Amino acid sequence: MKRRALGVATSLVATVVLVGCLSETAKSSGSTDQDQLLGHVHGLGTDPDDGTLYVASHMGVFRRQDDGRLERVADRWQDTMAFTVVGPGHFIASGHPDLREDLPPQLGLIESTDAAETWRSLSLQGRADFHALDVSSDLIYGYDSANGALLKTLNGRRWQVIDRGPLADIAADPSDSSRLLATTPQGQLLAYDVPPGTRESVDGAPPLYLIDWVEGDSVVGVSAAGELFLSRDSGRSWQPLPRVTGEPQALDAEPGLWHLATTHGIYRSTDEGRTWENLLA
Repeated sequence: MKRRALGVATSLVATVVLVGCLSETAKSSGSTDQDQLLGHVHGLGTDPDDGTLYVASHMGVFRRQDDGRLERVADRWQDTMAFTVVGPGHFIASGHPDLREDLPPQLGLIESTDAAETWRSLSLQGRADFHALDVSSDLIYGYDSANGALLKTLNGRRWQVIDRGPLADIAADPSDSSRLLATTPQGQLLAYDVPPGTRESVDGAPPLYLIDWVEGDSVVGVSAAGELFLSRDSGRSWQPLPRVTGEPQALDAEPGLWHLATTHGIYRSTDEGRTWENLLA
């Protein structure tokens, strides 16, 4: 879903249990095919190593090939949620395991250092179900839907509760880890100052479902109805953007390159949301 510089990366890299893999390639050309191949899209992210787009879904993690095809990584049908790219080939996520694996139903925080070929547990396995993760500098933020808790961690292992209550998405300021935005299932925008952990509702914000902090003071938001908005003042005011077809599922916005998954496709914009290309068309 999001890419940030992760200051604790070196502490997270370790020997990974390798899993044998087979390559599976599939083609999706419309919403029906997309539903069959991916199920629900939970996250998007571009690997800075080679620019490959990764799509994390109910049916596994897929990478987009040069010819537009989606290839399931490692033949793994892991329900991969809160997918976040934190460096070259380095991803974090959560979700639920491939049913062929002997793992608890809640994966907690997991990490891949080989572009989703293999995953290992970092913390909270069997106890947390992160539906949103984001990274800023040396902090990882996560919303654990199983316990209704907004959490933070410095090392991916020991977590601190920031707040409690239902959230839909979170976005951390990539240049200031003390600033965090969150949306609620009702579309309310919340602004956190961490620490000390203060929270305020952002008056006048449109009803937002998905959100991502691009850079500086630029933030992108999408309503549950698929309306797009851009803020250039850290979420205090918003301007509407052209709407993308379909109900929104996942958003990833980095400087000069935005991706949005909806029920009608996976879209790319290179001009801050003014025009969009359906990558699955």
